[in-house]
Amino acid sequence: MEEEITSASRFVELNEHNSDNKMKDTVDLKNNELNEDSVENEKEETRKVEDKVEDPCVGMLFGSIDNIMEYFTRYGNKKGFAVVKRTSRKGHNGEVESLTIACNRAGKQQIKASNSLKAQPQSKTGCKAHFNMIRCLDGWILKSMELDHNHGLSPSKTRFYKCNRVLKPHVKRQLELNAKAGIKMNKSFNSLVVEAGGHENLPFLEKDCRNHMDKVKRLELGEGDAVAMNKYFLKMQADNSNFFYTMDFTEDGRLKNVFWADARSREAFKEFGDVVTFDTTYLVNKYNMPFAPFVGVNHHGQSILLGCGLISGEDTDTFRWLFESWLTCMSGVPPSAIITDQDKAMKKAIQIVFPKARHRWCLWHILKKLPEKFKGYREYKSIKFCLKNVVYDSLTKEEFEERWGRFIEKYHLESHEWLLELYNERYYWVPAFVKDTFWAGMSTTQRSESINAFFDGYVHHQTTLKEFVEQYDKALAKNVVNENTEDFNSFQSSIPCFTHYAMEKQFQSVYTTSKYKEFRKELLGKVCCNFSSCKEDGVISEYEIREDGAFGENSQHATFLVYFNKDTNEVNCNCRFFEFRGILCRHQITVLFHMKIDQVPNKYILKRWCKNIKRSHTKVRINYDNRLVKPETQRFDKMYKAFNEVADLAIDSEDKCEKVVARILELKGEFKQEKLVCGSNEPISTGIPTDSTSCGDDLAISKETKNILDPVVVRQKGRPPSKRKQSIVEKVVRKKEERKKKKKTKELELQQSQQIGKESYKESIMWPNINCPPNIIGMSPYYGLPNMLQGGN
Repeated sequence: MEEEITSASRFVELNEHNSDNKMKDTVDLKNNELNEDSVENEKEETRKVEDKVEDPCVGMLFGSIDNIMEYFTRYGNKKGFAVVKRTSRKGHNGEVESLTIACNRAGKQQIKASNSLKAQPQSKTGCKAHFNMIRCLDGWILKSMELDHNHGLSPSKTRFYKCNRVLKPHVKRQLELNAKAGIKMNKSFNSLVVEAGGHENLPFLEKDCRNHMDKVKRLELGEGDAVAMNKYFLKMQADNSNFFYTMDFTEDGRLKNVFWADARSREAFKEFGDVVTFDTTYLVNKYNMPFAPFVGVNHHGQSILLGCGLISGEDTDTFRWLFESWLTCMSGVPPSAIITDQDKAMKKAIQIVFPKARHRWCLWHILKKLPEKFKGYREYKSIKFCLKNVVYDSLTKEEFEERWGRFIEKYHLESHEWLLELYNERYYWVPAFVKDTFWAGMSTTQRSESINAFFDGYVHHQTTLKEFVEQYDKALAKNVVNENTEDFNSFQSSIPCFTHYAMEKQFQSVYTTSKYKEFRKELLGKVCCNFSSCKEDGVISEYEIREDGAFGENSQHATFLVYFNKDTNEVNCNCRFFEFRGILCRHQITVLFHMKIDQVPNKYILKRWCKNIKRSHTKVRINYDNRLVKPETQRFDKMYKAFNEVADLAIDSEDKCEKVVARILELKGEFKQEKLVCGSNEPISTGIPTDSTSCGDDLAISKETKNILDPVVVRQKGRPPSKRKQSIVEKVVRKKEERKKKKKTKELELQQSQQIGKESYKESIMWPNINCPPNIIGMSPYYGLPNMLQGGN
């Protein structure tokens, strides 16, 4: 072996010397040629030297089975074939004593297809080329061999053989990082192709990359989604003790419901947990478990997650369990107001768990049902227009009652069950009944739907449970980045004032940019407001403000009542815009300017919209991407970082570059020699699990714990889309189309069988002595009758 290495090294030096001489001659003769040609020549010569493999001969010695496979793989790559371990025999001590390396086309192909028309391609040709190895005192020795092949050889196609397609550790690492970053496999593989300079320079195919990532996912989730997710939660809890999670199981130990909230979400609830929305209309995993997020609004008006769950059903007991879990997570502090869709089970659970919270239904979900409920009415458009006017234009409860009555009477809808039910529940959805409560500007559960859209880039309907919580963390990390960006923008810059009023300057200096824009919009709307009348009663003044507006091509106006207290400078408007959104309305601003109030009272400056406040949730250490890292990965990252720093320093000089490459090649030779000496003494992993599985720096999970079963696939509420009730006409049309389709299929099959029979008959005339398989009878156009292909006369 030492002689082989010495001769190979001399050959390398000789070729390098010749290559340098050729390059110098080329430069002298062709001064105008580009240096790239010389570089390509040098690369080609180097590749030839690296591919140099001596032909095998009887008596060759090898140190281990790995050395044997490495040598014959390189030899086959040079000659144009692939090798496999054909047979092996173990001795009395259980160790392999003999080994046969054969061509991958050795043996006979086993035909599994029963239909000869659907036969699979065959690669086995019964090739006899092989190499027999036996163990000896010095390692392994080549006892005998056969070099003749009964098939063609192609060195240019050897990269497609499986034994030559190898993913090196740094490639695997890059694929895994790209997958975690959300880069699709086709783009990840294309980047490797560009880096290698073409597909022909890659020692693997795209499907090898996909197989590797599939294997990684199987290893991560091999024990089941529920167990893997439980371990992930325990790891997160070990990183931060404020991470909260709880899981609900069935009697047989199957996962039923799960809820979790990270430490940052729990702290954010203290700042922005007064108003939350809750929505379960987003299905995100392969078990169809509804995703149930609790969403709030931060000081920039952005959606912020305050915890979420995956539930197995949408009944009262399930919602009660989820709400109680969330209440426990938030130290028993309920929200002041909560917005949901029109779900009776959810409503009942909220009354039980959050009895003092103001519950509101999503108005958008209600109004989108209008086409379904009134599409059959001749005056549908008029009904829709009038109903929206009644809902949106009623400033007081009394005004709504009056308008609703006139609307029902006008269109004779006294017996309409859906409208009757809505009227009985008007306390939950009509703006005139809910606008006295602070909702932070959230009028519908579209806030939750925007969060769902935020997750769309990370999860899909086949997402496993553990993948879901990991992608949840990535989405949350992005949400944190967005919030930090807005914090910086509000700190670094500001929108200039467009008036000289001190009040505008006051809000500009205190509020975040997004909330200052909302106040600025109301200040601009003051232009459309005029005083209509004024009444005084002691310290209280009542102002009637008329607001002019445009509705399409027509103009309209509305009248609002504003009450001003001269002693406290408090101002209240019956539009309840401030109570609803936390921003002064244009009617209040008009009265304040009329009373020459330059600075608004502190009660109208809400802390939740201010930008210069240190908020507790921003101080929480973020663990969203703190994944389990193997020691090999840590070492790889350490070396990769160090090498990048060296490469940056050496990139501007050819001498430095050559020095770095020489050092690397020197280390490579040392490590290869160490591997040859001690590689066979490395312990072999048996794959037998230990008593516990490490899930953190100081955390272990016992294997004796109760086994957690994966959840069952949840059936969604309502009639399945495929089970929609069909009319008689639809059934008749469907059956008629099915009959036509079957008839066309039969005609096509008959034409194909007749065509095959004709072609077979022609072939039998040309080659009458051909022997055909028995199942060729099924292709005859004359069933049961002998023909030329069946040996008939």
